[in-house]
Amino acid sequence: MPQSDSDLAARETLRLIGPDPQNWVPDREGIDHNVVIVGGGQSGSAFVFALRRAGIGKVAVIDAANNGGASGPWLTSARMHKLRTPKNLPGPDLGLPGLSFQAWYEEREALDRIPRLDWAAYLAWYRKVLSIEVRYQTRLIRIEPAGSHLRLHLERGGAITTETTRKIILASGFRGNGGPYLPEVLRELPGKLYAHTADAIDFESLREKSVAVLGGAASAFDAAAVALENGAREVHLFVRRDKLASEPVIRTRGYPGAYDNYGALPDALRWQQAVRYRRAGSTAPPDAIARAVKFSNFHLHLAAPWTSAKTFGSRLLATTPQGDIAFDFVIAGTGYAVDLRRQPELAAFADDILLWGDRFSPLADERDEALAAHPYLGAGHEFLEKQPGRAPYLRDIHVFNPAAFVSFGLAIGDVPSFKRDVPGVVGRISRDLFLADLLAHEARINAPIAADFDASHYRSAVWHPPYTAAAE
Repeated sequence: MPQSDSDLAARETLRLIGPDPQNWVPDREGIDHNVVIVGGGQSGSAFVFALRRAGIGKVAVIDAANNGGASGPWLTSARMHKLRTPKNLPGPDLGLPGLSFQAWYEEREALDRIPRLDWAAYLAWYRKVLSIEVRYQTRLIRIEPAGSHLRLHLERGGAITTETTRKIILASGFRGNGGPYLPEVLRELPGKLYAHTADAIDFESLREKSVAVLGGAASAFDAAAVALENGAREVHLFVRRDKLASEPVIRTRGYPGAYDNYGALPDALRWQQAVRYRRAGSTAPPDAIARAVKFSNFHLHLAAPWTSAKTFGSRLLATTPQGDIAFDFVIAGTGYAVDLRRQPELAAFADDILLWGDRFSPLADERDEALAAHPYLGAGHEFLEKQPGRAPYLRDIHVFNPAAFVSFGLAIGDVPSFKRDVPGVVGRISRDLFLADLLAHEARINAPIAADFDASHYRSAVWHPPYTAAAE
């Protein structure tokens, strides 16, 4: 479908759903925004549109990336050829076909999953056609409670400014809940010898080098393949388990009943499912594995966790159950940690946030400290207080990143989470804002309204008794 046709389809979709409602949220003196969204990628863009359609105005979007990073990780740390997402899965279109990826994509008949670069281009088109503005190079450095609102400390170009908001949505991806997880075995190595898959890696510099990759999930295989495609002499991928995870456990609960009502499941069942997923391991799709395996200089090590690593001249020497082996560089495809105290914007009150470890005591064989560190979220993805009454402002901070995993059972912020969770978050924000100004809304509801017509519009048809014999 030519781009001009997709623009026409989008405009027709917007025409059919009608104009956006007017902003119904009363202004408050000294408050700059009703909602601030942290993160201008796919999640942030979807929230702008959803809030607009809910009649909530004065919404701002900030993003620490420069404008060249407008598509989130898709042009930087994401290295797969195709997303793990089917082409027809609802995403930021929020159920409107004319705004979907499938409607935008020209050759959808031959498409099974979405090509990564095309997804980045689609997101740019989505922001353009919906006139979504993002303030780039603007970093949130601290959230400060200020009575009935939040004061945000922002950094841009070295200058610190403050703005105020009633609500905030953290749509900042994996980096917004604690950052990349680096195994302890690598932490004492010089920084020049390792990187995390979340980092900007100069793969050209790995040409003719011996490279190790730690991890058995998609990002590890993607990094291994890119290193090989850029001329690495050899790549060895090390996995702790004795086989690759091949069953996508998380998808087995994807039928509508469980999917739509996951947040209402008992705590014990949600915890059990999170533990089950963690123990099964994250899967790499077959095409990601095939992309690396096709190279004869790719070597897979199973049941081979690194027990130590140290410098070895200008290289590093790793100790594994299979013996010692030297490399020029190691890439950690080891996922992300959830540790709210590591987030500068949350650090001042992180100890007041209710965590799963505070709320739920699992059986001895289901204990998991990493899962216990996840926040225990309310129905609208809002933080809850560890001690009621101590930090009531936490309910105005809504989490739409992977820290919501244990509470809601998906990789929140990935495309599959939009259909269910964006409306839920927006609905809670709408309710909270409405009830907070109930007196003003009650006055508006009860205010006299102009009549659509007067009695002359129907007077000629009014029957006047008494009945006559003819009428009987």
